[in-house]
Amino acid sequence: MFPYLAGATIVLATITGIFVRLVDKKDFHSVGEGIWWAIVTLATVGYGDIVPTTPWGRVIGSIVIVFGVTFLAFLTATVTSLFVSSDQQQAARREREERAESDEELRALLVRLDQRLAVIESKLDRSA
Repeated sequence: MFPYLAGATIVLATITGIFVRLVDKKDFHSVGEGIWWAIVTLATVGYGDIVPTTPWGRVIGSIVIVFGVTFLAFLTATVTSLFVSSDQQQAARREREERAESDEELRALLVRLDQRLAVIESKLDRSA
C-alpha cells in the first residue's frame, strides 16, 4: 500500500504543481516552484516560502491540503495496520505453540494413566 500512496502523492504533487503554475503565475514563477509548494503542502509542512494569494490559487491550496491530510491519515493507518497485523500473527503463533505443548503434556499424562490403569487391572485380575 505504501508504494501506491507514495506514487499517488508524487503524481498529485506534480499535476498540482503544473496546474497551480498555470492558474497563479503571480505567486508561482516556475513549475518547479509549483511542485515544491505542492509537496510541502501535501506533506502538511507548510513552510510558507511560497503561498497562493489569488482566489483560484487558494482554492487549489485548500484542495491540496485536504488531500495531504487524507494521504497522511491513510499512510498512518496502513503502517499501524501492518504493525497490529504482525503482532496478531505472532500472538496466534505463540498460542498455537503453547497449545501444542499443552496437548503433548496431556497426551503424556494420558499414556501414564493408561499404563497405571493397566497395572491396576492386571493386579485385580490376579487377585480375583
